[in-house]
Parts: sequence; C-alpha cells; structure tokens
Amino acid sequence: MGIAKQAASLRAARTSASIQTYSPAGTIKCDGVRLFRSQAARDVACLLDVNPSVTSWQCMPHPFDVDGIVHVADYQVFNEDGSILFMDAPDRARSVDIQLLDDEAIRRDARYRLLGRTEVYDGFRLRNARDLLRYAYATTPLGDRLRLLSALDEHGSLPLAECLKAFQETKPVPGIAALILHGYVEVDLDDAPLGPETTVRRISR
Repeated sequence: MGIAKQAASLRAARTSASIQTYSPAGTIKCDGVRLFRSQAARDVACLLDVNPSVTSWQCMPHPFDVDGIVHVADYQVFNEDGSILFMDAPDRARSVDIQLLDDEAIRRDARYRLLGRTEVYDGFRLRNARDLLRYAYATTPLGDRLRLLSALDEHGSLPLAECLKAFQETKPVPGIAALILHGYVEVDLDDAPLGPETTVRRISR
C-alpha cells in the first residue's frame, strides 16, 4: 500500500476522532494534537499522563501497513528508558492479528500492546488520574511550591489535608494537583481515592 493511501487513512482516522470530545479535556504529556478515538482511548491517555516512566505520547501516529491493511494505533508512547510503544485501548476492533502488529512495531524498533480492560478500569488509578487532570492547566506559584516542598523536607511526608494549608497564593486543590501532575510531589494513586488522609511525599530531583 502506498504512502498516499496511508496518509489518507490517517487523515480519515483523525477526522473521525476530531468530531468527538471526551473528558477530561486537559493533558500533561501529549506531544501534538489531541485526538481521541473513544472514551476508552481517552481513559488510556489519562493513565499515560500519570505514569512516571512515560515522557510523552502522541495520538494516532504514522499508520502500520500490514499485508495491505492500514492500522492507526491510538498512541505512540515514548518512555524514559528510550523505548517506544505503540498502544491501543481495550475497545479497539482489530482487522490485523496482534502478532503481525507486534512484528511491524519491532521493525520500527518499538513494541505494540493492546491493553486489556482490567489494566485500565480495575482499581482506583484511572479515577484518581481523571480527578487530577481536571486541573491539568493549573500552575502553582513559586511561593506556594516553596512552602509545601520545605514542609515536606522537614517532615518527610504529610497528609494531603495538611499540604493544602501551604497554599496562600492560589487555590489549594488546583495547586497540589499541579505539583502532583508535574512531578514535584507524589501520592499513591492505586490504593484508594484521593482524600484528606492520602500521604504526600516529595520527589527527589
């Protein structure tokens, strides 16, 4: 299949995705245009944004051409260790065998994964990621950031409710969410919904 047909398939996929909007709207690590094929695909992107091993991700990357069939993955994911992963959300209907997609990814010095539904929807990580990404566009003023990081340096860790008291220049919840999303502090996203008792720790830089 020629380059022109691949480009046409990619344009069609992106045009189809562009007519829908899925929540939450904000992203942290998306490199390029934000186009989501479905809510399930959007949910996967939420998990990518809170995965510390992911440096960036792109929506609907250059298509695979497998035996004349074009497949546009939901994401191309770039990891801290330099590896690249092509990824599809669990609702993805495929017309190409997974092994063939994996072989094509290997040809590009990458890997391919079709996520299972339990990987996305089991536990609390997605719920917490979606809550945090409501504040994806928030910023934390320097004064508030210094006050909180100094308190964490002194105490080692603090409950989330105590951390909120450090914010004097901006609203506390957007402020702490921004610091979590941008890697200044960390919380456990897996054990329970974020709450007043959630432990906050500083991330060493």
